[in-house]
Formats: sequence, C-alpha cells, structure tokens
Amino acid sequence: MSTSSKAPPGHFKILYFGPAENHTSKSSEDLPAPLPIAKLFSTLEEKYGGIKANLLESCLITVNLEYVDIPENENDEGMVIQEGDEVAIIPPVSSG
Repeated sequence: MSTSSKAPPGHFKILYFGPAENHTSKSSEDLPAPLPIAKLFSTLEEKYGGIKANLLESCLITVNLEYVDIPENENDEGMVIQEGDEVAIIPPVSSG
C-alpha cells in the first residue's frame, strides 16, 4: 500500500527507499510509460549518475508489489512497466 498519489496519465510512479531516496533526493517521482523493465536501470542512470553501480545492482525491484527480475541485457524481452504501475526500489535489508 502506497502513501503517494497516483501517476498522471502516460506515466508510472517510482518509489525510492533508504539509500535510493538519499541518492535521488526524492521519495518518489513519475516517469513516462510504457518502459521495458530491462531499460529501467539505464533510464535511472541517465537521471542520477552512479546510481546503477552504487545502488541499483544490489536492490530489489517491485512492480505493483510483486518482485521482478531485471534482465542483464537491455534487449531482452520481458515485462513492460505500464501507465499507472507502481515501481519500488528496495535496498538490501540487514537483520540484527
């Protein structure tokens, strides 16, 4: 369940948690849809240099509260993030 508002038409909502929020200086934003899941990391890398190697490669990703795998090759066919979807960047969690 999200506390953020829905994305405007033609966009999806992306939520940033922990270090991802620190790196982007945002808790969420709207990005244009549709977007192949394989291009999510490169899209974010263009906006926030260094985020891929420093953060995204160790994070989990959800789309509409379902965990998804990011293909290593941007040309791989896979799911497409659609208008109105909610994507979350979830950093590694340690237990104590």
